[in-house]
Amino acid sequence: MTDTSKLKASNKRAGRRIGGSIAIFLFLTVLGLFMVFPIYLAIITSIKPVEELFIFPPKFYPMNPTLDNFRDMFRVLGQMWVPFSRYVWNSVFVTVVVTVAQCIVASMAAFVLAKCKFPGNGIINKIIVISLLYNSNVIYIMQYMVMSELNLINTTRALILPSIASAMGLFLMRQSMSQVPDAMIEAAKVDGANLFTTCWRIVIPNQKPALMTMSIFAFQGAWNIQGGSLVYDEAKKTLPTVVQQAASAGLARAGVAMAAAVFMLIPPVVFFMLAQKNVIETMAHSGIKD
Repeated sequence: MTDTSKLKASNKRAGRRIGGSIAIFLFLTVLGLFMVFPIYLAIITSIKPVEELFIFPPKFYPMNPTLDNFRDMFRVLGQMWVPFSRYVWNSVFVTVVVTVAQCIVASMAAFVLAKCKFPGNGIINKIIVISLLYNSNVIYIMQYMVMSELNLINTTRALILPSIASAMGLFLMRQSMSQVPDAMIEAAKVDGANLFTTCWRIVIPNQKPALMTMSIFAFQGAWNIQGGSLVYDEAKKTLPTVVQQAASAGLARAGVAMAAAVFMLIPPVVFFMLAQKNVIETMAHSGIKD
């Protein structure tokens, strides 16, 4: 093959690579716009005045942007039976406790399932995988029955305890811990470390990417906990429950509902941005070789 033909072949391959990269970029751009569109729609709806909410065909931009919907939201929430700050505190408390407890429980259980051999290990792992296929709504009746037998109805614990166990978090941590070399576990045993020490001082410190990823899902799920069938005392309700009640007045409060949706979206987005930075940094330095 002559130098000219080699050069043509090289240019052809380079053109294919560039064309493939452009196609992937365009596909990801369209997919990103498709995913961002609901957030954009919620934001522009939250700053539209009431008269613009009923325009047909709807416009995808506010002609007279205003913050009245946010002011109305705080005014409505401020007229509830208890102060608005109480609802915020309930949501923050439940979210923090559930996120921390879920990470701790899932990490300890995943270590046992991934690195400890015992009868029934395989069956338990299969049950966890199968449980990922079920929607959480199917267990509401059983969950209520269990909470009722434990006398936990209308308590904050009724919101926290069922949310601590997460099949997704346990599966994620088990998959991550299964990549830890067995030689590292054996070396810890030779040095006299027990299972608890091996788990908390050797294995879990190397699972920061998985922990950060799980904490994102745990925070998002805990922040959106409503518990309408478990908590009836107004002073113990969480913010999503009260926001849903305030925004359930029909089309007249569509702007307030969108303002509440944007307000509820802020904490998960902030937490995601903070945790994502740690995930990216630790992913780049988390290689463990046997």
